[in-house]
Amino acid sequence: METAPAAPPAGGALSQAQRRAVGELLRVSSVAEDLAHRFSAAGHRLALVGGSVRDALLGRLGNDLDFTTDARPEQILALVRGWADAVWDVGIAFGTVGCQKAGADGEPLQLEITTYRSEAYDRTSRKPQVSYGDTLEGDLVRRDFTVNAMAVELPGIQFVDPHHGLEDLAAGVLRTPAAPEDSFSDDPLRMMRAARFAAQLGFEVAPEVRAAMTGMADRIDIVSAERVQAELNKLLLAPHPRAGLTLLVETGIAERVLPELPALRLTHDEHHRHKDVYEHTLTVLEQAIDLEEDGPDLVLRLSALLHDIGKPRTRRFESDGRVSFHHHEVVGAKMTRSRMRKLKYSKEMVEEVSRLVELHLRFHGYGTGEWTDSAVRRYVRDAGPLLSRLHKLTRSDCTTRNRRKAQALSRAYDALEERIAQLQEQEELDSIRPDLDGNEIMTILGIAPGPEVGQAYKHLLELRLENGPMEHGAAVEALKEWWANRS
Repeated sequence: METAPAAPPAGGALSQAQRRAVGELLRVSSVAEDLAHRFSAAGHRLALVGGSVRDALLGRLGNDLDFTTDARPEQILALVRGWADAVWDVGIAFGTVGCQKAGADGEPLQLEITTYRSEAYDRTSRKPQVSYGDTLEGDLVRRDFTVNAMAVELPGIQFVDPHHGLEDLAAGVLRTPAAPEDSFSDDPLRMMRAARFAAQLGFEVAPEVRAAMTGMADRIDIVSAERVQAELNKLLLAPHPRAGLTLLVETGIAERVLPELPALRLTHDEHHRHKDVYEHTLTVLEQAIDLEEDGPDLVLRLSALLHDIGKPRTRRFESDGRVSFHHHEVVGAKMTRSRMRKLKYSKEMVEEVSRLVELHLRFHGYGTGEWTDSAVRRYVRDAGPLLSRLHKLTRSDCTTRNRRKAQALSRAYDALEERIAQLQEQEELDSIRPDLDGNEIMTILGIAPGPEVGQAYKHLLELRLENGPMEHGAAVEALKEWWANRS
């Protein structure tokens, strides 16, 4: 066991990290110390652990604190009830009790307290089997990575780092406390977690960890789709998702969870013959991230990642030597729906992402001429509430190294956005609808509810898109004319 106050490891960066961690811990010390004294008085040990210690050392400890203890879940519940402001036990089957307690500054702290444990997968099971341990050291050795296998025992501050996680944190390296093969056998999702931490922290994965991920990639198949999706989301929402995605592809794990991504490495883009669609896709993702305005946008990032996955299935070698991918956006939208459903995404997110994939080429379909009012209306109507994201995705999809071409595309899209803004002022484009509603249609034509009302509504909507708003009288005449000639 190593303690922070004594003999700090060599290197100014590590001692600086220790000082930073103490400052971070002081901010939450009143709650943490109070909780620790309650556990100590009941004969139990308590330690801040895992990501909380790592983040404290990085100077970014948030309001979510993770603790570990030798107390069993029922004992944890008894100790926090009456002390915490709120208590929940939804994770008690896995040995975790959650609670909330206001800090010294009044801000609520979210605490998760977990009994020393280890998780192991049966070869035929999709869920971890939880068994409780008796020592902090035994708990730490079963954690995913050394940078998450550090603890601060309380009350007081005793730094526990049996696997040299502090050194790996300073070096920016991901290693496992035990042999990586044992760690990944215990929970194969840790292989994806390595990619996520590479994306979140910018860390390199140790060679032996990378080798184990490659050799055990098929073990990810036993993990539930819900857990895989959650880890993929965290990776995509990280500051540098390219690093994590690259690791998943290079180790073969992406082939198991998102096979459409590595498939892009074999497909050359007709517009960018110097690089494959895989590299183009990662660049589009990064460029989309640069355009985000209100923090990470999972729908936009998924759309950027999946926008070209239809290209392998639509690739054709033309007689003039070119490579074409006709209708890859339509095929890609279907593939996106299929993959996201398999990963158990919500129906709403599946529809939003697949719709953006389907629309990502719409801008190029109008050519280089000036946009007509009708074309602008249809573009806005088809995008609906996704218009802002479609703007970002379309702009991100330009990765050409030809500066003149890139500037021309940018100017063309600037012009489109200006046209949209002009028409929005005039016509309320965000809510385009016919000039007559269903009740008016039935009254004017003297018909009852039925398919003919829908057909009339659709006809008037087409007129609205093509010509813009109509006076009421003109709309009535147009409806009657359509009715008279409908046969």
